Amino acid sequence: MCGIMGFAGGGEAAPVILDGLKRLEYRGYDSAGIAVYDGGRFCVVKRKGRLSVLEGELQKAPVPGSIGIGHTRWATHGEPSDANSHPHLGSMSRIAIAHNGIVENYKALREYLAGKGVAFSSDTDSEVVAQLAEHYYSGNLLETVAKVINAIEGSFALEFMCLDEPDKIIAVKKYNPLIVGIASGATYVASDVPAILRHTRQVVYLADREIAVLTRDGAAFYNMDLEPIQKRPETISWSMDSAEKGGYEHFMYKEIMEQPRVIEDTLKSAMPGGSNEPVLDALDALRFDRIKIVACGSAYNAGSVGRYAFESLCRIPTEADLASEFRYRDALIDENTLVILVSQSGETADTIAATLEAKAKGAKTLAIVNVVGSTIAKEADYTIYTMAGPEIAVATTKAFSAQLILLYMLAIRLAHRLGRIGREEAGAMVAEIGTLPGHVRGIFGEVEKIQHYAATCFNSKSIFFIGRNIDYAIAMEGSLKLKEISYIHSEAYAGGELKHGTISLIEDNTLVVAISCCDRLAPKTESNVEQVISRGAKVLYITSGGIAFGSDKVFTLREPRVGELFAPSLSVVLLQLFSYYVAANKGCDIDKPRNLAKSVTVE
Repeated sequence: MCGIMGFAGGGEAAPVILDGLKRLEYRGYDSAGIAVYDGGRFCVVKRKGRLSVLEGELQKAPVPGSIGIGHTRWATHGEPSDANSHPHLGSMSRIAIAHNGIVENYKALREYLAGKGVAFSSDTDSEVVAQLAEHYYSGNLLETVAKVINAIEGSFALEFMCLDEPDKIIAVKKYNPLIVGIASGATYVASDVPAILRHTRQVVYLADREIAVLTRDGAAFYNMDLEPIQKRPETISWSMDSAEKGGYEHFMYKEIMEQPRVIEDTLKSAMPGGSNEPVLDALDALRFDRIKIVACGSAYNAGSVGRYAFESLCRIPTEADLASEFRYRDALIDENTLVILVSQSGETADTIAATLEAKAKGAKTLAIVNVVGSTIAKEADYTIYTMAGPEIAVATTKAFSAQLILLYMLAIRLAHRLGRIGREEAGAMVAEIGTLPGHVRGIFGEVEKIQHYAATCFNSKSIFFIGRNIDYAIAMEGSLKLKEISYIHSEAYAGGELKHGTISLIEDNTLVVAISCCDRLAPKTESNVEQVISRGAKVLYITSGGIAFGSDKVFTLREPRVGELFAPSLSVVLLQLFSYYVAANKGCDIDKPRNLAKSVTVE
């Protein structure tokens, strides 16, 4: 879950690489470094800490040169330190590498190289790549890279430079994302589009085990047999503004505020004439007797909401599965199963593995992702895209909302095809989804109220979220969002489970966030609220109706009334804003929470 960047061009490399790393820092921020060829050697500067530490070093001692690589790290093997930072050099300082991923057989490779007299200078698995490359090198870096890739096991996005071939960067990937940017007089390689968007919109997405050779004059591509292959650049439509804060203090707040537009754009994509319509048309011809929604983190929570929609509307047995569990438990799926894979990045390691497992068992796979050209998008039988644009904050907001919209639309469409709902009912539901952007804008009018209440909660040691039915599913996302960015212990519980042990955790002034937008179960949730109040809790009560509690222990936030299946799209915005302001009051680094990274490309 690191970010890598490379540049080969006519100008100074270090500023370009540093700017790219700033736009990749959401992928890792415990250390960073660059390696630039200065005409005679590799100048390597790398430091533990945020990218600003490295930036300070480069301001004091600029590094000259027009070709180089860079890295921002999320530690997996070896603690954050200067020595464990990337790029890594081989022991003869002949080859420099940067790596995103895991080398699973690094211990065996390290022992082999140590037996050859190689001295290691870090505790990382990645250094074996540099040392192995030097060990194999005999005058041709491209051939060396192919040998290295055949020797290592695991996942990787790698970039290589060699003193003997100083005009080129060689890049290769397996499972982890890597793109090549092409401009006049320069080429770029990066983990994600925002890193190079300032310089070019012409991008080539590398497939697994494809190799790119970059020089200032262009890029050439090869397969693992070192045969040339043709790759067609794609034009990125994102605006540069979408990868900038645009005057907001945090990307997360900006992305919360972008949700009305994202919902509108994603809904439009699933309507007749929309970009996702051809895939939806193709799905209409298929028949399923079971649905599995497989994902990790917030995407799993979106799938949990979607499960209620599919079962309620389609009357098809549906399960939401954690990808990390699905891939190992020999799930009961077959050719009559639709497996829906949900991932913002399209590069989540466990979800990629789940995709391959589902396909191997004959299931039809449908990906819901945000990134065109991502691994899951390519591996799935069918792919539909959320229209969220780049999401920079580690904690997802707008991409989650877009995932919900596509899950709603899939459920409605499938239910109509199955004859479970009529054309008029389906049209009414789609029209109701169309009201969500306006309702979200209305919720933004409550920001000051939410901000003031959050200021009374930021010292909480534990915060519990409760709900029933679909409200419980969105409570899980509210709890996750809070713990991600505020570091406050938080759990979500089904309201009916309180009496089965959970209520023992309630004591004076414990905060309970209760969500009650499922009208038919409102009286039961109200009873849960009374139960926790009687044991000393204070309550943030989120409702689209319900009673007005006559207690100063209850603070009520009301959201617009919509059908219960779509209420999570409104509840989640209130929960996002609450979490944001709790974290802001604590002074947390909201866009880059500790120990987290945006795209989980390792197990």
